[in-house]
Amino acid sequence: MDSAPSVDRVGYLPAGGQTLMKLVVTGPFGVGKTTLIRTLSEIRPLHTEEVMTRSGAELDDLSGVPAKTTTTVAVDFGRLTVPDDVVLYLFGTPGQERFFPLWEDIARGALGALVLADTRRLADSFPVMDAVEEQGLPYAVAVNRFPDAPAYDDEVLRGHLDLHPGTPLVQCDARERRGGVAALIALAEHVLTRLP
Repeated sequence: MDSAPSVDRVGYLPAGGQTLMKLVVTGPFGVGKTTLIRTLSEIRPLHTEEVMTRSGAELDDLSGVPAKTTTTVAVDFGRLTVPDDVVLYLFGTPGQERFFPLWEDIARGALGALVLADTRRLADSFPVMDAVEEQGLPYAVAVNRFPDAPAYDDEVLRGHLDLHPGTPLVQCDARERRGGVAALIALAEHVLTRLP
């Protein structure tokens, strides 16, 4: 008779003692949301990434991301436990505006949002930040440093993105765990200061 699988083997959280936080990882098309969740998740992440079709390529502006061949069509999901037993549930959204109604469903119940931005296309971040603000979510901005993207210091980026002084801003590479964790911790700390 087989025994039940061990909790450690299937990746369940141990019972009790954790603070659970649902966070949205969002941003414009092609900014690195799926990559960030893949990099950070301690479980095998769920992805709904599909190959871009010719008709989709006609709708999506590929300037700045000409090599992009896949896109998220529903949601990415991952989980990360950070010090002090805080468990972050990461829900990644599609970046195209045509998916914004889906974004609202994904954001329901979230405590905050991490907005990824790309210095090659900063203006593309404004509709996303507007959607986050309309939902009333506290957010942080993480500028994903692409190898061919221009670099700016934080003060210049804050000005270009018109960020409120209290909005956390970090720069990271979505492919590197350390910077991604720092971005999520900045968001989590920001969210925790706003909770009743």
